[in-house]
Amino acid sequence: MAYILNIETSTTLCSASVSKLDQLIAVKEINEGYTHAENLHCFIESVLLEANIKARDLAAIAVSKGPGSYTGLRIGVSAAKGLAYALSIPLIAIDTLQLMAFEAKQQIDEPNIFYCPMLDARRMEVYTHIYDQDLVAKNETQALIVNETSLEQFNGYSKIVFFGDGMPKCKTLLSELPKSKFIEDIRPSAKYMPQLAFQKFIKKEFEDVAYFEPYYLKDFLILKKQ
Repeated sequence: MAYILNIETSTTLCSASVSKLDQLIAVKEINEGYTHAENLHCFIESVLLEANIKARDLAAIAVSKGPGSYTGLRIGVSAAKGLAYALSIPLIAIDTLQLMAFEAKQQIDEPNIFYCPMLDARRMEVYTHIYDQDLVAKNETQALIVNETSLEQFNGYSKIVFFGDGMPKCKTLLSELPKSKFIEDIRPSAKYMPQLAFQKFIKKEFEDVAYFEPYYLKDFLILKKQ
């Protein structure tokens, strides 16, 4: 039986879950800032215990690959790679923005609608991507500065729903778009990973544990204090 451990740490929400095939059977999460280093391994132990399985019973590890927080992604991916290597099981990478689109689809699923997740990248910049109703990407993942000019790229979509922690700061501008919709409080979570992870598992879409790195999208910069 395929048990998969799912790990999501790309934002302030730290979460872990266990799924059996594509069904969620245990989840543990908290949203109290970047406490991933303190909580993630405890959450992993907790969901394995709740699922009544041992780590050796796992068939794969799935991890949200980004974009998102540099520190959060690094912690989640490091944990996933360490477990996959130690247990000699496959590593599955889930696109964070596609995961958010999957979450949004559970709330709004209408004909000819498009999903636009937005993760906060500071100031008026967001990490974003556009997906159709089948969660197929319609453009490239980008770090987008949202202003009157950049709104033009959304004009070709009939109905589009915006969500994610980067959406609220852009909502006034985005509201100018015809047929725009908004969903509050969507953050990538391990509770929504089972179906996406299992799809990749049955297709054997696995990562190279030795060389896999998170998708940061932008380089991480360390600035000197002035």
